[in-house]
Amino acid sequence: MCGIAGMLALAPGAAGPSLEALQRMAGALRHRGPDEFGVYRDARAGLSHARLSIIDLATGQQPLCNEDGTLWVVFNGEIFNYLELREELLARGHRFRTQSDTEVIVHAFEEWREAAFARFNGQFALALWDAAEEELTLARDPVGVRPLYYAEPTGRLVFASEIKSLFAGEPALAREIDPAGLAQTFTYWTVVAPQTAFRGVRELPPGRWRRYRKGEAAVERPFFALDFTESFTGDLHDAADSVLAALEQATRLRMLRADVPVGSYLSGGLDSSLVAALGLRAKNERFHTFSMRFEDAEYDETRYQREMAARLGSEHHEVVVSRGEIARALPDVIWHAERPILRTAPAPLFLLSTLVRESGIKVVLTGEGADEMFAGYDLFREGRVRRFWARRPDSAMRPRLLDRLYPWLVRSPLATQAMARRFFGGGLAQFREPGFAHAPRWQSARALQRLFARPFASEAADVLTDLPRDFARWNPLAQDQFLEITTLLSGYLLSAQGDRMLMAHSVEGRFPYLDREVIALACSLPARFKLSGLREKHVLKLAARELLPASILARPKQPYRAPDALAFVGASSPGWVEEVLSEAALRAAGLFDPTRVRQLWDKVRATPDAGQFSNADNMALIGVLTTQLLHAQFVVRAPTARPIEARTLIDRAA
Repeated sequence: MCGIAGMLALAPGAAGPSLEALQRMAGALRHRGPDEFGVYRDARAGLSHARLSIIDLATGQQPLCNEDGTLWVVFNGEIFNYLELREELLARGHRFRTQSDTEVIVHAFEEWREAAFARFNGQFALALWDAAEEELTLARDPVGVRPLYYAEPTGRLVFASEIKSLFAGEPALAREIDPAGLAQTFTYWTVVAPQTAFRGVRELPPGRWRRYRKGEAAVERPFFALDFTESFTGDLHDAADSVLAALEQATRLRMLRADVPVGSYLSGGLDSSLVAALGLRAKNERFHTFSMRFEDAEYDETRYQREMAARLGSEHHEVVVSRGEIARALPDVIWHAERPILRTAPAPLFLLSTLVRESGIKVVLTGEGADEMFAGYDLFREGRVRRFWARRPDSAMRPRLLDRLYPWLVRSPLATQAMARRFFGGGLAQFREPGFAHAPRWQSARALQRLFARPFASEAADVLTDLPRDFARWNPLAQDQFLEITTLLSGYLLSAQGDRMLMAHSVEGRFPYLDREVIALACSLPARFKLSGLREKHVLKLAARELLPASILARPKQPYRAPDALAFVGASSPGWVEEVLSEAALRAAGLFDPTRVRQLWDKVRATPDAGQFSNADNMALIGVLTTQLLHAQFVVRAPTARPIEARTLIDRAA
């Protein structure tokens, strides 16, 4: 896993890449790849690479080229089926000089051009520069595990794994929070690619490539699309066997295709426990597992974590997370996340990745993606109940099914029946409309825009305006899954909670549930296999029945959460909180109304029982805090980076 960056002169007469700028861009990505640094440049294009050595430690340096030095690549990620592709390319006459998956990308692109990306089973963001044709191609993996940003100021393209690298390499790029990104965050809980938190900066959407050819406008095309056509032909037990086989293969690839030790996160739930069990089966030797413990019992899952670690016989590591540690870590979290967030959940993961790195491990398996692919969230059960209720909106009995939701949540929206019926009963007449299941959450988050200094909502792109052609034909559960995958999965879970918190400490995450074959299988299953009545992840539980203890298989779903507003009140509150919430800081940023924010902050601090903050107050406070941090770090202080000397330097513009 690595960091990539580069630049390209677009307009006639635009300045070519500066060696110092390319080195600064690599320097800004040092945390992603501290092992080696490389730079290529010619009169028109430049590529930078910061390497975290995982595969082919001896000869996998980047930038890397083909035999005649005309096609160059920088690559962040892993291609897990690279050995199979390598054999196919060798049979077609290609010659290799390394054992790396990076070189497979070069030859695959020579052979199949953009069609190669659909052949990759991996997690990747990459840039390919064809010096002979003066053509640059960017591409990003199907679900957005790895990030890739770009901007086009002053007749020049700059691209990078992180936005701070763009700022380090291109002084002409304005440092401004984009109101459209803020409006999206306070609607969908995240920015959704191509939107970002910064004006003028775009994110390449998952499953797409983007090409720049001399004298032509940029072209962008998808190479991957989710397909929820229920094409699986077997019964439930056939499906469970197929799911286990696909996950076992996906985990084996991620355990064995690495030249360094691979560990596993262990939350105590079904998803990570199954991955860890399959990891042990693949490696057949003792390995490392990592868990978070919380001082707050409401969030803690220690009992299940330790039970599973004992069953695995793993070398188990734990980090204990307190409210104060969450508050102290949040500025670092936002520096790496590069976006506002509405929850503090990334902060404990930031602390956990510190523990992983201190334990000498560079790669961990995680359970992300299981809830999206196999319908694990309460959102999906909630959508099913509300659609059932909508067919008899006057029924007194149907809404009582809501009582089966959120048993784990202390501040459950169902605690007050009348309020719950108003919240979940709104908009029932629209039960056939796209976004029906998500609407209560989106509307609730959008209501927090009352804190804005001025209306931004009209600037937020609507995620429902560009749906797949077959969307209306899919099962309602599939529609709900699609929207969850294309908003929160890539925009938040895989970025703010995943890649960014891991790579902050030079740790690579690997995600078996997001393997290409697992995704295709999960999407092909009938909805009733995934959500049976109100039993979530039905087929996945059946697949895991021989590998996990009954206590974990039978436990109610407990989503990963962390203390939110609780972390910022009382003795644990650090000084920076009052600083970013001051009237002067709020007026300088110009994003939130100081009077309304002060009222919110006073309300939170004055709450007699701090454990009873509403979900809305939690989200509002964290959203304001993190946006203000983002403004202070990226706008007020205008980050840059020291140039870093490249071990691999190919300078054709010297």
